[in-house]
Amino acid sequence: MSRSSGVVDVRQQVTDQQWADAELVWEYHRLHHELRPCSAAIALGCNDIGVAAYTAELFHRGLFPVVVFSGANSPDTWSPFPRGEAVHYREHALRLGVPDRAILVEPDAMNTGDNVALSREVLRDHEVDVNSLMLVSMPYMERRAYATVRKQWREVEPVCASEPLTLAEYIQELGGDLEVIDMMVGDLQRVIEYPKRGFAIDQEVPAAVLGAFQRLVESGFDSRLLR
Repeated sequence: MSRSSGVVDVRQQVTDQQWADAELVWEYHRLHHELRPCSAAIALGCNDIGVAAYTAELFHRGLFPVVVFSGANSPDTWSPFPRGEAVHYREHALRLGVPDRAILVEPDAMNTGDNVALSREVLRDHEVDVNSLMLVSMPYMERRAYATVRKQWREVEPVCASEPLTLAEYIQELGGDLEVIDMMVGDLQRVIEYPKRGFAIDQEVPAAVLGAFQRLVESGFDSRLLR
Protein backbone atom coordinates (compact mmCIF):
# COMPACT_ATOMS: atom_id res chain seq x y z
CA MET A 1 0.00 0.00 0.00
CA SER A 2 1.35 3.39 -0.92
CA ARG A 3 1.16 6.29 1.47
CA SER A 4 -0.75 9.43 0.51
CA SER A 5 -0.86 12.98 1.82
CA GLY A 6 -4.10 13.82 0.01
CA VAL A 7 -7.30 14.46 1.94
CA VAL A 8 -9.92 11.76 1.40
CA ASP A 9 -13.30 11.69 3.16
CA VAL A 10 -13.55 7.94 3.70
CA ARG A 11 -16.74 8.23 5.75
CA GLN A 12 -18.74 9.31 2.69
CA GLN A 13 -17.90 6.07 0.88
CA VAL A 14 -19.74 3.75 3.30
CA THR A 15 -22.93 3.78 5.34
CA ASP A 16 -22.91 4.81 8.99
CA GLN A 17 -23.58 1.19 10.00
CA GLN A 18 -20.72 -0.12 7.87
CA TRP A 19 -18.34 2.43 9.33
CA ALA A 20 -19.40 1.65 12.90
CA ASP A 21 -18.92 -2.06 12.23
CA ALA A 22 -15.52 -1.46 10.65
CA GLU A 23 -14.36 0.59 13.63
CA LEU A 24 -15.51 -2.16 16.01
CA VAL A 25 -13.52 -4.80 14.12
CA TRP A 26 -10.52 -2.45 13.94
CA GLU A 27 -10.50 -1.92 17.69
CA TYR A 28 -10.82 -5.66 18.32
CA HIS A 29 -7.66 -6.28 16.29
CA ARG A 30 -5.71 -3.65 18.23
CA LEU A 31 -4.33 -5.04 21.49
CA HIS A 32 -3.01 -1.75 22.93
CA HIS A 33 -0.03 -3.43 24.56
CA GLU A 34 2.14 -1.17 26.68
CA LEU A 35 5.41 -0.87 24.78
CA ARG A 36 8.49 -1.90 26.75
CA PRO A 37 12.03 -2.96 25.88
CA CYS A 38 12.26 -6.45 24.34
CA SER A 39 15.08 -8.82 23.46
CA ALA A 40 14.34 -8.53 19.74
CA ALA A 41 11.68 -7.56 17.24
CA ILE A 42 10.10 -9.13 14.20
CA ALA A 43 8.63 -6.79 11.59
CA LEU A 44 5.97 -8.68 9.67
CA GLY A 45 6.17 -8.16 5.94
CA CYS A 46 3.11 -6.84 4.11
CA ASN A 47 2.28 -4.28 1.45
CA ASP A 48 2.52 -1.30 3.83
CA ILE A 49 5.97 0.32 4.03
CA GLY A 50 4.73 2.12 7.14
CA VAL A 51 5.53 -1.03 9.13
CA ALA A 52 9.22 -0.59 8.32
CA ALA A 53 9.08 3.10 9.20
CA TYR A 54 7.41 2.44 12.55
CA THR A 55 9.92 -0.32 13.27
CA ALA A 56 12.71 2.21 12.74
CA GLU A 57 11.00 4.64 15.11
CA LEU A 58 10.72 1.98 17.81
CA PHE A 59 14.37 1.01 17.37
CA HIS A 60 15.44 4.63 17.83
CA ARG A 61 13.35 4.72 21.00
CA GLY A 62 15.54 1.92 22.37
CA LEU A 63 12.84 -0.74 22.51
CA PHE A 64 14.94 -3.55 20.98
CA PRO A 65 18.57 -4.02 19.89
CA VAL A 66 17.91 -6.16 16.82
CA VAL A 67 15.05 -6.63 14.36
CA VAL A 68 14.26 -9.34 11.86
CA PHE A 69 12.54 -8.02 8.75
CA SER A 70 10.51 -11.01 7.56
CA GLY A 71 8.68 -11.63 4.31
CA ALA A 72 8.95 -12.86 0.75
CA ASN A 73 6.11 -11.79 -1.56
CA SER A 74 2.36 -12.14 -1.86
CA PRO A 75 0.15 -11.12 -4.80
CA ASP A 76 -0.19 -7.71 -3.10
CA THR A 77 3.54 -7.07 -2.75
CA TRP A 78 5.12 -8.06 -6.05
CA SER A 79 4.57 -4.60 -7.47
CA PRO A 80 5.66 -2.36 -4.56
CA PHE A 81 8.41 -4.71 -3.33
CA PRO A 82 9.71 -6.69 -6.31
CA ARG A 83 12.80 -7.90 -4.43
CA GLY A 84 10.75 -9.08 -1.48
CA GLU A 85 9.13 -7.46 1.52
CA ALA A 86 12.03 -8.07 3.92
CA VAL A 87 14.63 -6.68 1.52
CA HIS A 88 12.69 -3.47 0.89
CA TYR A 89 11.90 -3.08 4.59
CA ARG A 90 15.61 -3.36 5.41
CA GLU A 91 16.51 -0.72 2.85
CA HIS A 92 13.86 1.65 4.16
CA ALA A 93 15.03 1.16 7.75
CA LEU A 94 18.61 1.87 6.71
CA ARG A 95 17.46 5.13 5.11
CA LEU A 96 15.79 5.99 8.41
CA GLY A 97 19.02 5.53 10.34
CA VAL A 98 18.76 1.98 11.69
CA PRO A 99 22.32 0.57 11.62
CA ASP A 100 22.93 -2.50 9.47
CA ARG A 101 24.33 -4.35 12.49
CA ALA A 102 20.88 -4.19 14.11
CA ILE A 103 19.06 -5.72 11.12
CA LEU A 104 18.52 -9.36 10.21
CA VAL A 105 16.64 -10.42 7.08
CA GLU A 106 14.32 -13.39 6.70
CA PRO A 107 13.35 -13.38 2.99
CA ASP A 108 11.27 -16.56 2.63
CA ALA A 109 8.13 -16.21 4.79
CA MET A 110 4.86 -16.58 2.87
CA ASN A 111 2.45 -16.19 5.81
CA THR A 112 2.34 -15.17 9.46
CA GLY A 113 3.26 -18.64 10.66
CA ASP A 114 6.35 -18.52 8.47
CA ASN A 115 7.18 -15.05 9.76
CA VAL A 116 7.39 -16.41 13.27
CA ALA A 117 8.97 -19.81 12.64
CA LEU A 118 11.61 -18.65 10.15
CA SER A 119 12.47 -15.49 12.11
CA ARG A 120 12.95 -17.65 15.19
CA GLU A 121 15.50 -19.69 13.23
CA VAL A 122 17.29 -16.54 12.09
CA LEU A 123 17.53 -15.22 15.65
CA ARG A 124 18.79 -18.59 16.87
CA ASP A 125 21.38 -18.80 14.09
CA HIS A 126 22.67 -15.36 15.09
CA GLU A 127 22.75 -16.39 18.76
CA VAL A 128 20.22 -13.80 19.88
CA ASP A 129 18.81 -14.83 23.26
CA VAL A 130 15.09 -14.05 23.14
CA ASN A 131 12.77 -14.03 26.14
CA SER A 132 10.57 -11.12 25.05
CA LEU A 133 9.62 -10.27 21.50
CA MET A 134 8.16 -7.18 19.88
CA LEU A 135 5.91 -7.88 16.89
CA VAL A 136 5.58 -4.91 14.57
CA SER A 137 2.75 -5.17 12.07
CA MET A 138 -0.11 -3.37 10.40
CA PRO A 139 -2.62 -2.29 13.06
CA TYR A 140 -5.26 -4.86 12.15
CA MET A 141 -2.71 -7.71 12.26
CA GLU A 142 -1.81 -7.33 15.93
CA ARG A 143 -4.22 -9.91 17.29
CA ARG A 144 -3.41 -12.57 14.70
CA ALA A 145 0.33 -12.03 15.13
CA TYR A 146 -0.04 -12.38 18.90
CA ALA A 147 -2.08 -15.58 18.57
CA THR A 148 0.46 -17.08 16.20
CA VAL A 149 3.43 -16.44 18.50
CA ARG A 150 1.57 -17.75 21.53
CA LYS A 151 0.98 -20.98 19.61
CA GLN A 152 4.39 -21.41 17.99
CA TRP A 153 6.82 -19.87 20.47
CA ARG A 154 5.21 -20.17 23.88
CA GLU A 155 8.29 -19.44 25.95
CA VAL A 156 8.57 -15.83 24.77
CA GLU A 157 6.37 -12.96 25.87
CA PRO A 158 5.09 -11.08 22.80
CA VAL A 159 4.48 -7.34 22.77
CA CYS A 160 2.48 -6.17 19.76
CA ALA A 161 3.13 -2.78 18.19
CA SER A 162 1.69 -0.87 15.27
CA GLU A 163 1.28 2.73 14.24
CA PRO A 164 -1.04 4.43 16.76
CA LEU A 165 -3.68 5.44 14.24
CA THR A 166 -7.45 5.37 14.11
CA LEU A 167 -9.10 3.49 11.26
CA ALA A 168 -9.91 6.78 9.53
CA GLU A 169 -6.31 7.97 9.86
CA TYR A 170 -4.94 4.70 8.54
CA ILE A 171 -7.21 4.65 5.51
CA GLN A 172 -6.42 8.33 4.97
CA GLU A 173 -2.69 7.55 4.87
CA LEU A 174 -3.39 4.90 2.24
CA GLY A 175 -5.16 7.38 0.03
CA GLY A 176 -8.68 6.27 0.92
CA ASP A 177 -8.24 2.61 0.00
CA LEU A 178 -11.29 0.95 1.56
CA GLU A 179 -9.89 -2.50 0.82
CA VAL A 180 -8.42 -2.16 4.31
CA ILE A 181 -11.90 -3.10 5.55
CA ASP A 182 -11.89 -6.27 3.45
CA MET A 183 -8.45 -7.13 4.77
CA MET A 184 -9.28 -6.72 8.43
CA VAL A 185 -12.51 -8.69 7.92
CA GLY A 186 -10.33 -11.44 6.44
CA ASP A 187 -7.98 -11.24 9.41
CA LEU A 188 -10.89 -11.59 11.81
CA GLN A 189 -12.02 -14.72 10.00
CA ARG A 190 -8.51 -16.11 10.44
CA VAL A 191 -8.54 -15.25 14.15
CA ILE A 192 -11.67 -17.41 14.36
CA GLU A 193 -10.62 -20.24 12.04
CA TYR A 194 -6.88 -20.66 12.50
CA PRO A 195 -7.04 -22.16 16.01
CA LYS A 196 -9.08 -25.02 14.52
CA ARG A 197 -6.22 -25.66 12.09
CA GLY A 198 -3.54 -25.55 14.77
CA PHE A 199 -2.05 -22.27 13.54
CA ALA A 200 -2.88 -20.02 16.50
CA ILE A 201 -4.29 -19.94 20.01
CA ASP A 202 -8.03 -19.57 20.48
CA GLN A 203 -9.25 -16.09 21.43
CA GLU A 204 -12.65 -14.89 22.55
CA VAL A 205 -14.54 -12.90 19.94
CA PRO A 206 -17.30 -10.81 21.56
CA ALA A 207 -20.79 -11.16 20.13
CA ALA A 208 -20.81 -7.51 19.04
CA VAL A 209 -17.63 -8.05 17.02
CA LEU A 210 -19.05 -11.20 15.43
CA GLY A 211 -22.19 -9.29 14.49
CA ALA A 212 -20.11 -6.52 12.90
CA PHE A 213 -18.10 -9.14 11.01
CA GLN A 214 -21.22 -10.81 9.64
CA ARG A 215 -22.80 -7.53 8.55
CA LEU A 216 -19.61 -6.43 6.77
CA VAL A 217 -19.39 -9.75 4.94
CA GLU A 218 -23.03 -9.43 3.89
CA SER A 219 -22.29 -5.88 2.70
CA GLY A 220 -19.64 -7.20 0.31
CA PHE A 221 -16.40 -6.65 2.26
CA ASP A 222 -15.48 -10.23 1.59
CA SER A 223 -12.63 -10.25 -0.94
CA ARG A 224 -10.05 -11.44 1.63
CA LEU A 225 -12.05 -14.29 3.16
CA LEU A 226 -10.79 -17.86 3.20
CA ARG A 227 -12.70 -19.77 0.56
